Amino acid sequence: MAAARTSARRDTSDVGLLSIITRNSDVALAITVLAVIGLMIVPVPPMVLSLLIVANFAASVTIMLIAMYTREVLSFSVFPSLLLLVTLFRLAINIASTRLILLYGDAGSVIDAFGEFVIGGSLIVGIVVFLILLVIQFVVITNGAGRVAEVAARFTLDAMPGKQMSIDADLNAGLISDTEARTRRAKISAEADFYGAMDGASKFVKGDAVAGLIITSINLIGGMTIGIVQQGLAPGEAVSAFSILTVGDGLVSQIPALLVSTATGIIVTRAASEGHLGQDIGGQLFSNPRVMFIVAGILTTFGLVPGLPRSPFFIIAAIMGGAGYLLRQRQRARAVEVAEAREVEDRDEAQSVDSVVNMLRVDPLEVEVGYGLIPLVDGEHGGNLLHRITIMRRQIATDLGIVVPMIRIRDNLSLPANQYVLKLRGIEIGGGQLLAGQFLAMDSGLATAEIAGTATTEPAFGLPARWIAPADKQQAEFLGYTVVDPPSVLITHVSELIKRHSPELLSRQDVQTLLNHLKEEYPAVVDELVPGILTVGEVQGVLQLLLAEGVSVRDLVTIAETLADLGRQTKEIEALTEGVRTALARQITMQHRAADNRIHAMTLNPRLEQSLAQALTPTDAGMALVVSPELLQRLLTAVAAQLERAAAQGRQPVLLTSSRIRRPLRRLLERSVPALPVIAFAEIAREVEVEAIAQVEVEYAAA
Repeated sequence: MAAARTSARRDTSDVGLLSIITRNSDVALAITVLAVIGLMIVPVPPMVLSLLIVANFAASVTIMLIAMYTREVLSFSVFPSLLLLVTLFRLAINIASTRLILLYGDAGSVIDAFGEFVIGGSLIVGIVVFLILLVIQFVVITNGAGRVAEVAARFTLDAMPGKQMSIDADLNAGLISDTEARTRRAKISAEADFYGAMDGASKFVKGDAVAGLIITSINLIGGMTIGIVQQGLAPGEAVSAFSILTVGDGLVSQIPALLVSTATGIIVTRAASEGHLGQDIGGQLFSNPRVMFIVAGILTTFGLVPGLPRSPFFIIAAIMGGAGYLLRQRQRARAVEVAEAREVEDRDEAQSVDSVVNMLRVDPLEVEVGYGLIPLVDGEHGGNLLHRITIMRRQIATDLGIVVPMIRIRDNLSLPANQYVLKLRGIEIGGGQLLAGQFLAMDSGLATAEIAGTATTEPAFGLPARWIAPADKQQAEFLGYTVVDPPSVLITHVSELIKRHSPELLSRQDVQTLLNHLKEEYPAVVDELVPGILTVGEVQGVLQLLLAEGVSVRDLVTIAETLADLGRQTKEIEALTEGVRTALARQITMQHRAADNRIHAMTLNPRLEQSLAQALTPTDAGMALVVSPELLQRLLTAVAAQLERAAAQGRQPVLLTSSRIRRPLRRLLERSVPALPVIAFAEIAREVEVEAIAQVEVEYAAA
């Protein structure tokens, strides 16, 4: 019991100490920086200097390993500031070692051991090794890392507007939520800040290399001068004594600096990945056994050339060939496992009692993709299409007020590799082509130049676009293009098709589900409406007509109460729908309101509107406009002309008309101008101003 209490107290004290350090990390950092600066001023014993040198080695190795295991640069965003602190610490050690070398000719066991081990009795060898390390760090790694950081900072800043537009496009399409959009914007800003800081921080490493060369020269020249002049040593003895210490000091300084420089290069050249650097190199460099066999063959050929040593070439060729063979065997085994698993699955499905019945089932919605688009769906290969479809279904539920059924995704080998189709109850309603691994660049009207790529058409809205390589993505965003990845293109297209066919998706069962959900909070209106006044099918007809004109049915309370009032007077679906639209006037007005809080409207010439009202004829499908072909053609031409004129002015108008002819006129125009909303005067909210921008006229108006 006593031992347990002692252990518990020890654990509690350890946790308390860790908590105190965590809470006061800013104080600890300030004390550390002051101690490093004090190291430049206050002399330290050789033993303490040796400990500090080993600590510098440990810190440098730690930084390099963290950089290697970092998956995204922002997960090590403190690196620029840390680089400054490590450089300051290393320079403080240089100053402290210089003081000991010049004053006492003794800088501790670590420096002395490095000098003896590397020089091996030859000053020239030590200086050459030190200079080679300095050239590697300064000329190769530091310059390269600095250039990469500079270019990355410039391209990151230039690409920010395009990335922001891409985020806005995904948000507007319902592919991401507001929270995710804010997170992505914050990430873009953090990346810009990081690469900007790295552009400046890389200069610390370059300056450190220059300082190391100067300090080493001072130690060597100053030490020999002091040894000869003050200590009375012979020139040979002075060179022997101080060269060991000087070269050792340079090595213990430049080796950690080389590690930190390597970490800098890894950080600025690191691309976002799901694995660390070792996994990426192993997975990408050794992914194709054919490459290894070719390398083995080339090395074997060199080994057979007369005059060249055979053993090194044959040994490495055997290693490469063996690695290629093992990799090929591993890939074949994996393919066999996948085939066996699929065969077992197919056999189980074929033997299932319900297999025949399941074949008769028709999915409400399904997306079929060619084999080239399977990686977009496969989560093991980074595909996130299923997750995006879930987000899209939520967004459509928010926009339209209906529940989109589950969307089944299938691979269809009969389709071209990069083709996809969307089917509604087994019937194709749309499709397109995607190039996996590339990006779709669309001109949003802000592009300053044309970019190279494969010309195509954006499938959702028919906009001209180009497929570009990932390497050209930043350039396209900089030029003003809206750049999206293939899953975003597919999701946007599927979303638009679902909205366009939403009336067909709304079944009686879906309506009953919506009414059951409404009944939990508003039981009185539901009990009164169904089945006492209207049937579920009649309610479904009203909701389908609303959805057909893009009116959300999310406010089901208002819709149900209006139907309960009007349903006692008429059972005609169109009349009920017009009454519901009047009740939803504020919603419809807000839906078509412009940025200036006005409704930009086109109106009919009074004489034309009167003629159309006189042309109303009852039919089995409700009231219809029966007009002569000449009048119909002139009407369509006049409406299209006014619509084009408004679009040229940057306006999206509605067509205002009386409630009596609104629905028949909409049915008459929907094939020629499906994007033109037709609104009755009674559907305009009082608080919104209407601006008449055009009047539709024809040369004559006769029924």
